[in-house]
Amino acid sequence: MPPFAEKLLTVHPPIEVAGRWIKRYHVTSDPAGIAPEVQRAAYAILPELLPAPDGTPPATFVVLHRGGDDGAYLNAYSWVWDNVLHFRGAAAGQPVLDCPDGDPSHFVTTDRPWIGCVWELPPILHERDAWVRHVLARRAPEVPDVDAYLTDSLAEGTTGDRS
Repeated sequence: MPPFAEKLLTVHPPIEVAGRWIKRYHVTSDPAGIAPEVQRAAYAILPELLPAPDGTPPATFVVLHRGGDDGAYLNAYSWVWDNVLHFRGAAAGQPVLDCPDGDPSHFVTTDRPWIGCVWELPPILHERDAWVRHVLARRAPEVPDVDAYLTDSLAEGTTGDRS
């Protein structure tokens, strides 16, 4: 096993999918980023990973991770029940996760209870704090500021070494 190394984290503009606003983080060790065909395939399966509306502002953040092998992973973290983070994931090109082949653009949903690997976890703390700051801490007569939440992203850089 090679020695551990942080990966590159990039932030992409939010998109709307199935009535939800999606904040997007990409993780890869490749400075060129994630191939467009892998991105297209990941975002095509995204509607399957989103929860039904429940009255919570419809916001999700995703981490699309291109592994060092054939694997690609899409983690969707959606806000539900006001203050709860709902998780669903999909993977491609990873036989350990029951992917049918080695194609990094052939995503299938996963049912494992895993919420992310060490390179995929850094956005979670930032997103928790941003949700509290822009949505939960704003009480009557103020209204939740979902637009401010959508523009408040973890800074680009590496997945670690942020202290």
